[in-house]
Amino acid sequence: MQPIEQYVDAVNTAASLLRERFGSIPETAIILGTGLDALASSIMVEDQVEYTSIPGFPELTVKSHQGNIIKGTLAGASVLALNGRAHLYEGYSAREVTFPIRVLGVLGIKNLIISNACGGMNPSFAAGDIMLIEDHINLMGSNPLEGPNHDNWGPRFPDMSDPYDKALRHMAREAASDEGITIHEGVYVSVVGPNLETRAEYRMLGRMGADVVGMSTVPEVLVARHMGIGVMAFSVITDECDPDNLAPISIEDVLAAAARASDPLGRLIQRIVPRLQG
Repeated sequence: MQPIEQYVDAVNTAASLLRERFGSIPETAIILGTGLDALASSIMVEDQVEYTSIPGFPELTVKSHQGNIIKGTLAGASVLALNGRAHLYEGYSAREVTFPIRVLGVLGIKNLIISNACGGMNPSFAAGDIMLIEDHINLMGSNPLEGPNHDNWGPRFPDMSDPYDKALRHMAREAASDEGITIHEGVYVSVVGPNLETRAEYRMLGRMGADVVGMSTVPEVLVARHMGIGVMAFSVITDECDPDNLAPISIEDVLAAAARASDPLGRLIQRIVPRLQG
């Protein structure tokens, strides 16, 4: 593991580069994961930087994740957008995956909106549905907060009684109602991947209390909450994981289901972002 002093220096260096490049920094950031990548076209871009140009940012290997950070306006509100994310299954550590979130925290981001694609285990969920995450279960076997704590970033033992801010979730529900968009609420369980689960694993995860399963988000949430950033997160259900009626699924199927949810989720985010600045 990289010494904490070197990691902190790397984060500060990346933050300084972006602050110099972007000038003023918005208070709201969005992670455009699978299901929100199309939202990038709705952002009025002021400037953007490729991840590969930012020291410390992971290089993305998943084709559906673009890999650039955008400063612009969305529905009249100033935002930073991380267009794509790294995953543990790509071979990165939890610290490396969450490096961009550390940079956002140092830049002064106050609110973070996250999206992901997931498998739906709750029988009332269908492919293409949207779920607002109310809690999570971490089964990744790693934690980005492991190792020495940098006290200037957050406490050694951060509280997780409300990782997905209650006030932000209320705002999301109101925005969904205003837009006439139906959203579920539930628990997200994170696993490493990249394989999908077996029938027995789906049964186990459902009995644990999870509604959906995915391969991201939780490390980012842990770091954001450690740094005092408010979090709102949405899952796009891309496949129905009924262990008694399980059918093979391809990445093309996943992307097609995510695409079906991109319009309503994008409209929802555009309704929410201005309210975060109010």
